[in-house]
Amino acid sequence: MSKVLSLNYPEIIRALEPAGWVGIQQRGSRIRLHKFVDGEVMKVTVPAHKPVKRSTLAHILKQARLDIDRFLELL
Repeated sequence: MSKVLSLNYPEIIRALEPAGWVGIQQRGSRIRLHKFVDGEVMKVTVPAHKPVKRSTLAHILKQARLDIDRFLELL
């Protein structure tokens, strides 16, 4: 398993979009993304920070049910 990178928020959002995540809204420095899976709405919030902390990115990937290797493929 690879190490989680420290990335800027536009890079994270661009990587999540091909996996089916859609940006719904932005309030302040938070961007909300949704994805529909088997009748369930999955939600992820990405902070509009440059860079996003590695620990925050790890939590986002856990909520998105993506492992780091799959995420790196999407980059």
